[in-house]
Amino acid sequence: MRLLRDPVTLILTLPALLWALSFHEFCHGFAAKMVGDPTAERYGRLSLNPLAHFDIVGTIMLLFVGFGWAKPVPINSRYFKHPRRDLIIVSLAGVAGNILTAVITILFLRFLGTYWYQFTGKAGLTFIIQMVNINMGLAAFNLIPIPPLDGSRVLEAFLPYKYMQYYYWLERYGIIILLVLVSTGIINVIFDPIINLLWLLLPY
Repeated sequence: MRLLRDPVTLILTLPALLWALSFHEFCHGFAAKMVGDPTAERYGRLSLNPLAHFDIVGTIMLLFVGFGWAKPVPINSRYFKHPRRDLIIVSLAGVAGNILTAVITILFLRFLGTYWYQFTGKAGLTFIIQMVNINMGLAAFNLIPIPPLDGSRVLEAFLPYKYMQYYYWLERYGIIILLVLVSTGIINVIFDPIINLLWLLLPY
């Protein structure tokens, strides 16, 4: 979904895109606060304001190739009482927020879709569809276990200590690896099964 190819769709999609990114990061910060880490709140990241989470590279990726991210919420695991468990909770919170948004949007469409279409027409329907697609795509993309994506943090929580040196190497070059995989299309080998699995969670 390369949004720049269709300016009209881009305009209709922008609110959904801003919500998906902002709510994703807000959920990370909120989950961190719930398990004892106040770092995100101190840095002003416990917010739904898109400007608080804006990342230029992630936004360009979203517009040009359909994959992207917001600025990662700062997390300090030293505040965690149960480091592995809390890291998983915080890492998956953003994904959970996007899936929750998609579920609520589909339920809205199921029960109020006819009235929504009568009131907003094709533009409103496009917005609703993009709200689901973007949130599900963002959730699936972030589950890929390559830094700086959330899936890598889940991987980190499960890795035995003796393998951490390999994870730190991956973290150092994660962005480069991710860009190469996206630009070559290889990323779809990982992304497609994840997005297909997540779609099964939605109430059709």
